[in-house]
Amino acid sequence: MKVYAFEQIDESFKLLPLAARRALDGARAKISLSTWQQLPHGVRSEFVQLGSARVLNLGAVRDLLERCGADPEPVEAVEPSEHELPESVVSMLIPGQLLSVSSWGALTPLDRYALAKLASRGRSERFARAYAEIVGSSGLSSHLGPTGEVRMVDVSAKEPTLRRALAESAVSMNEQAFAALEGRHAEKGDVLATARIAGIMAAKKTADLIPLCHPLSLQHCEVQLELVPSERRVLVTARAEVIARTGVEMEAIIAVSVTLVTVYDMAKAVDKSMVIGEILLAEKLGGRSGHWSRT
Repeated sequence: MKVYAFEQIDESFKLLPLAARRALDGARAKISLSTWQQLPHGVRSEFVQLGSARVLNLGAVRDLLERCGADPEPVEAVEPSEHELPESVVSMLIPGQLLSVSSWGALTPLDRYALAKLASRGRSERFARAYAEIVGSSGLSSHLGPTGEVRMVDVSAKEPTLRRALAESAVSMNEQAFAALEGRHAEKGDVLATARIAGIMAAKKTADLIPLCHPLSLQHCEVQLELVPSERRVLVTARAEVIARTGVEMEAIIAVSVTLVTVYDMAKAVDKSMVIGEILLAEKLGGRSGHWSRT
């Protein structure tokens, strides 16, 4: 059950909390303040609880309306989309208030409803208080909470989709080290095979390495190492694939990173001056942004 501090509503619910308004709006119903105040406290609490849920149970809202004998007025209301900032909300933002589409999508449905509802009424002072409580520092990044605390982004409302990512980099070395890799006679064994396995294993452990990453059950991870004799370089590419609510870019990048470090570790006895190049995301597929490619 959610009641915002800026609403200044106590547990008696004599005034309609935004959560209750969301439940009623979802059921295309409106009741007057006097009718609301005549409802039993338990019924008012149920409306607040229903409106606080991530997904509105409209059947339960309508049943509650019938059960309490309320005579609501019909209204037109639409639940704000997580994929697009309402123009009314954008128009209410003042200098210093930031709200990106990603931060908007990371808000709960009730949070989005509350901001859109207040913005549609043009109540700038109340909107400013709501922004401070609901958005706050999270307007800067979806990984920040309203008061600036670091958090994991809530992706539970998203539908699982196919996600792919491709990352790449390279490591260069001297002739002696490259010859050892090419001839597979390095002192520590088969460098390329070991590095490939290390990269795949690392991709599966990404969430253990990066605190805010969501644990993903990879459908596929492939690491390829290509020798380039003319440049004494080993090109590394990693492709990761998953059906999930969030992207798999970090898994591909981690796979490349650990593969490169493993090559260095196994060949450093021959060449301590090896240079690991830029690690970059080359391509991604899936999610809100669809397909993206560096080329």
